[in-house]
Amino acid sequence: MAAQLCQHGVVGIGSNALRSLRASLSQDLGIDAGVTTLQAMGYAAGDELYRSFCDWLPSHTDIATPHELDAAALSEVLSEFFGALGWGSVRIERVGALGLNLFAADWAESLPAEDAGPSCFFSTGLLASFFTALADGSPLAVMELQCRAQGDVECQFLVGSPETLSAVYDAVSRGEGYAAVLQS
Repeated sequence: MAAQLCQHGVVGIGSNALRSLRASLSQDLGIDAGVTTLQAMGYAAGDELYRSFCDWLPSHTDIATPHELDAAALSEVLSEFFGALGWGSVRIERVGALGLNLFAADWAESLPAEDAGPSCFFSTGLLASFFTALADGSPLAVMELQCRAQGDVECQFLVGSPETLSAVYDAVSRGEGYAAVLQS
């Protein structure tokens, strides 16, 4: 299985390396530029990850292509795939008509109670690229709403269109809940 996952430019690196990279970039470039750089790096890696997923899928499920993957199987299949790569197990839940929540209690980019605030910047880029490819190129963005590094039980990533997540960001900034934005 490992050889199959390490195709299309996908390589394995340790989760400590991601956290070290985040700290170094934030120190050298400043927090905002470090975050932007990590997200761009993650986004660049997402396409390669998606291509590995396409090859992995038929050999580990009875599903030939991602287009045959239905919503009921999405959570289990993605959890198995991301888990096999060492990212952690995931749970996917639909949020209204416009979003998906991805929950991960053991996500590799964060450590519980690092006291760092939301920190899965590489992952937000990676997941945005991955889900954009899964959606046949329809642009999707990812926002981290909870992070184990800030003491949350699990990381929570919200997946939606860039316009939707912009509206969610505005709502959250005003102290409102995000779910109402996703009902439209």
